[in-house]
Amino acid sequence: MTTATAQRFHVADMPALPGVPCPCGTARRAFADVPGGVATLHRTTISADSQTHYHRKMTELYCVLEGEGTMEVDGERVPLKPGLALYIAPGCRHRAVGNLTVMIVAIPQFDPADEYFD
Repeated sequence: MTTATAQRFHVADMPALPGVPCPCGTARRAFADVPGGVATLHRTTISADSQTHYHRKMTELYCVLEGEGTMEVDGERVPLKPGLALYIAPGCRHRAVGNLTVMIVAIPQFDPADEYFD
Protein backbone atom coordinates (compact mmCIF):
# COMPACT_ATOMS: atom_id res chain seq x y z
CA MET A 1 0.00 0.00 0.00
CA THR A 2 0.98 3.60 -0.39
CA THR A 3 2.01 5.09 2.93
CA ALA A 4 1.42 8.73 3.81
CA THR A 5 4.50 9.85 5.70
CA ALA A 6 3.58 13.53 5.81
CA GLN A 7 0.78 15.67 4.46
CA ARG A 8 2.80 16.96 1.52
CA PHE A 9 4.49 13.76 0.35
CA HIS A 10 3.73 10.08 0.03
CA VAL A 11 5.96 7.03 -0.38
CA ALA A 12 5.19 3.86 -2.33
CA ASP A 13 7.11 0.58 -2.15
CA MET A 14 6.30 -0.44 -5.73
CA PRO A 15 7.30 -4.16 -5.43
CA ALA A 16 5.16 -4.50 -2.28
CA LEU A 17 2.00 -3.12 -3.91
CA PRO A 18 -0.56 -5.75 -4.90
CA GLY A 19 -0.69 -6.61 -8.60
CA VAL A 20 -4.09 -5.99 -10.15
CA PRO A 21 -5.32 -7.16 -13.56
CA CYS A 22 -5.53 -4.46 -16.22
CA PRO A 23 -6.00 -4.44 -20.02
CA CYS A 24 -2.20 -4.47 -20.41
CA GLY A 25 -1.45 -7.29 -17.96
CA THR A 26 -0.73 -6.75 -14.26
CA ALA A 27 -0.30 -3.30 -12.71
CA ARG A 28 1.06 -2.19 -9.34
CA ARG A 29 -0.56 1.23 -8.82
CA ALA A 30 0.80 3.86 -6.48
CA PHE A 31 -0.77 7.08 -5.22
CA ALA A 32 -4.37 6.34 -6.23
CA ASP A 33 -5.32 6.97 -2.61
CA VAL A 34 -3.75 10.43 -2.36
CA PRO A 35 -6.61 12.86 -1.67
CA GLY A 36 -6.75 15.48 -4.41
CA GLY A 37 -3.84 13.80 -6.20
CA VAL A 38 -3.19 14.67 -9.83
CA ALA A 39 -1.52 11.46 -11.05
CA THR A 40 -0.84 7.80 -10.32
CA LEU A 41 2.24 5.72 -11.03
CA HIS A 42 1.90 2.17 -12.36
CA ARG A 43 4.61 -0.46 -12.75
CA THR A 44 3.03 -2.79 -15.28
CA THR A 45 4.03 -6.20 -16.56
CA ILE A 46 2.64 -6.62 -20.08
CA SER A 47 0.81 -9.89 -20.74
CA ALA A 48 0.71 -11.84 -23.99
CA ASP A 49 -3.02 -11.16 -24.31
CA SER A 50 -3.00 -7.40 -23.65
CA GLN A 51 -6.14 -5.66 -24.93
CA THR A 52 -6.47 -2.60 -27.13
CA HIS A 53 -8.15 0.13 -25.10
CA TYR A 54 -8.34 3.89 -24.68
CA HIS A 55 -9.18 6.52 -22.10
CA ARG A 56 -11.45 9.52 -22.60
CA LYS A 57 -9.91 11.68 -19.85
CA MET A 58 -6.57 10.19 -18.91
CA THR A 59 -3.20 10.90 -20.51
CA GLU A 60 -0.58 8.19 -20.04
CA LEU A 61 3.19 8.50 -20.10
CA TYR A 62 4.86 5.12 -20.71
CA CYS A 63 8.53 4.40 -20.09
CA VAL A 64 9.92 0.97 -20.98
CA LEU A 65 11.99 -0.41 -18.11
CA GLU A 66 12.70 -3.94 -19.34
CA GLY A 67 12.19 -6.07 -22.43
CA GLU A 68 11.41 -5.42 -26.06
CA GLY A 69 8.25 -5.42 -28.12
CA THR A 70 5.92 -3.00 -29.84
CA MET A 71 3.23 -0.51 -28.92
CA GLU A 72 0.19 -0.43 -31.16
CA VAL A 73 -1.06 3.16 -31.14
CA ASP A 74 -3.96 4.26 -33.36
CA GLY A 75 -3.11 1.56 -35.89
CA GLU A 76 0.65 2.21 -35.98
CA ARG A 77 3.37 0.05 -34.45
CA VAL A 78 6.18 1.63 -32.47
CA PRO A 79 9.20 -0.57 -31.57
CA LEU A 80 9.83 -0.63 -27.81
CA LYS A 81 13.11 -1.06 -25.94
CA PRO A 82 14.38 -0.02 -22.51
CA GLY A 83 14.52 3.74 -22.09
CA LEU A 84 11.94 4.50 -24.80
CA ALA A 85 9.06 6.70 -23.63
CA LEU A 86 5.64 7.39 -25.17
CA TYR A 87 3.00 10.06 -24.56
CA ILE A 88 -0.51 8.66 -25.10
CA ALA A 89 -3.25 11.28 -25.28
CA PRO A 90 -6.90 10.67 -24.40
CA GLY A 91 -8.74 8.86 -27.19
CA CYS A 92 -5.63 7.11 -28.54
CA ARG A 93 -6.26 3.38 -28.90
CA HIS A 94 -3.25 1.48 -27.61
CA ARG A 95 -1.79 -1.79 -26.41
CA ALA A 96 1.72 -3.02 -25.72
CA VAL A 97 2.89 -6.32 -27.15
CA GLY A 98 5.94 -8.25 -25.97
CA ASN A 99 7.76 -9.36 -22.87
CA LEU A 100 7.87 -5.93 -21.24
CA THR A 101 7.85 -4.10 -17.94
CA VAL A 102 6.79 -0.47 -18.18
CA MET A 103 6.30 2.43 -15.81
CA ILE A 104 3.17 4.45 -16.55
CA VAL A 105 2.26 7.87 -15.21
CA ALA A 106 -1.50 8.36 -15.44
CA ILE A 107 -2.80 11.95 -15.45
CA PRO A 108 -5.23 12.58 -13.80
CA GLN A 109 -5.27 9.85 -11.15
CA PHE A 110 -6.23 6.46 -12.55
CA ASP A 111 -9.98 5.82 -12.71
CA PRO A 112 -11.09 2.32 -13.78
CA ALA A 113 -14.28 3.85 -15.21
CA ASP A 114 -12.08 5.60 -17.82
CA GLU A 115 -11.09 2.38 -19.64
CA TYR A 116 -12.89 1.78 -22.92
CA PHE A 117 -12.80 -1.03 -25.45
CA ASP A 118 -14.07 -1.08 -29.04
